[in-house]
Amino acid sequence: MPIDPEAKAQVIAQFHTHDGDTGSPEVQVALLTTRIKQLTEHLRAHRKDVTSRRGLQQMVGQRRRLLRYLSRTDLNRYQQLVSQLGLRTARAAR
Repeated sequence: MPIDPEAKAQVIAQFHTHDGDTGSPEVQVALLTTRIKQLTEHLRAHRKDVTSRRGLQQMVGQRRRLLRYLSRTDLNRYQQLVSQLGLRTARAAR
């Protein structure tokens, strides 16, 4: 269930760190968050879709790893991203 190209371009434009940026942790986390939200809505309607649920769990795990990496490397960027996406309260890295 891919993101439509217009929405993807919007997310990339909002979270990019420089022109042509599609691979920074900020962009990756924002795109994963968008896909997670879409898939969560899908699973509310289709509760028995086990394959999509597994894909959702994988995306959540990937986002968690990217956020952990970002919190270890640059805490300010991590806190700013978390507050922009509204994921959790920004806190110090563990």
